[in-house]
Amino acid sequence: MTKQTFADAMTELEEIVRKLEQGDVPLEEAIDLYKKGMELSKYCHEKLRNAEEQLISIVNENGEKKPFEPTNGEE
Repeated sequence: MTKQTFADAMTELEEIVRKLEQGDVPLEEAIDLYKKGMELSKYCHEKLRNAEEQLISIVNENGEKKPFEPTNGEE
């Protein structure tokens, strides 16, 4: 898959879902669309997982990465 943004991948995935939901796509094209949709879904999931990993870690005063532990306003 070529480099694309998360937003572009989601837009393409939504278009594929729309086409498949309409049900008027020839079988061979539907199979190809399904495969492409699965690739896009995996790509988007990996991007989200990576973003989540970045967001749930913080760097302490020594420059070490630590898991983020929310305090819910309590200290």
